[in-house]
Amino acid sequence: MVYASRAISHGPRVHDLRHYFAIRTLLNWYQADADVEARLPELATYLGHVHVRDSYWYLSAVPELLQLATLRLERAEKGVA
Repeated sequence: MVYASRAISHGPRVHDLRHYFAIRTLLNWYQADADVEARLPELATYLGHVHVRDSYWYLSAVPELLQLATLRLERAEKGVA
């Protein structure tokens, strides 16, 4: 049985596209070994936010992003560049 709410799809919402863009940007930065924290204001500005904290809504944890962030943290703790 298909529920009515699932049968009607209007495609992705603008919010979904902003979320995808933010996550892909972070993943690309991590993979390029960029200074992600230093670049967060760029992302916030592109998303139209005055403060970086307003962009955190779009930066929900996805497994690949968590893995890259964890690897970077582990390298930093070991003193590896």
